[in-house]
Amino acid sequence: MTRRKPKALKPGSQIRIVSPASSLTPEKIARGVQILESEGYRVSLAPHVFSQKAYLAGTDPERASDLMDAFRDPDIDCVFCSRGGYGCARLLPLIDLDEIAASDKMFCGFSDITTLHTALNNRGLVTYHTPMLITLGTEREPWVESSFRSLLKGENPFPQEAKKAETLVGGKVEGTLGGGCLILLADSLGTSEAFDATGKIVLLEDVDENPHRVDAMLTHLLNEGTIRKAKGILVGEMTGTDERADPTIGPLPWREIVADRLIPLGIPLAVNFPFGHMKTMLSVPFGVTAVFDADAGTLELTESPCA
Repeated sequence: MTRRKPKALKPGSQIRIVSPASSLTPEKIARGVQILESEGYRVSLAPHVFSQKAYLAGTDPERASDLMDAFRDPDIDCVFCSRGGYGCARLLPLIDLDEIAASDKMFCGFSDITTLHTALNNRGLVTYHTPMLITLGTEREPWVESSFRSLLKGENPFPQEAKKAETLVGGKVEGTLGGGCLILLADSLGTSEAFDATGKIVLLEDVDENPHRVDAMLTHLLNEGTIRKAKGILVGEMTGTDERADPTIGPLPWREIVADRLIPLGIPLAVNFPFGHMKTMLSVPFGVTAVFDADAGTLELTESPCA
């Protein structure tokens, strides 16, 4: 498999906004567009960014067409997702993943976008787990936006002032970065676009899942065997999980679930890394190599995130 690194963006680069999952309103993207344009990037919107069909941004063919058109347009340098929600998995039969991966364009987003990250990483394309336009609509710590801006420019996205993770199992390993939203990684298993943790530093996070469901998804990854092939695991935040504990079956904090399920693997492991649906999220390039120092709670790239 040939690995492809997109080129870093520069003033004048054009970013196409797409909504491959759920919909949103123009007001939700205004601040994000302003941030992108402040870097000198040109921003254009796909035709169905604001379309709505129940919980989706338009029909499956409409969302698939927007995505393919963005990757086929020679004037587009970066395909940027407006939000997550739900819907990316429905696009897999309708899009040409090989053609997308061969385009060498930047692809940015997170949450439900994990499904597309996984499929494109499987084809060798480096992709970027970043805030989306809806995410950028809320002001955040300066280093969060600094991480985001730096990654788009092909620079180090891990500023010194960023939060450090908390060690559960110590050690230092080098591997390829990958991962994303836990439920989508679990959902991918058994499909043609299954997540492969072999040789990877796996980053995990999720939002609004009950604690026992976090247990179930981690258990599924363990039983299937994929997560056992990882070199190290960094857990961001299971946002809103502890608040959703079901008292009828007994509550357990998600951090204790992670410890119970993953410490026995014996590989470097840390929690509370600034990754995922939390307000303090770093931007992370998937498909490049990095060193994970579980004792220090840090990641350090060993290569450029872009070509």
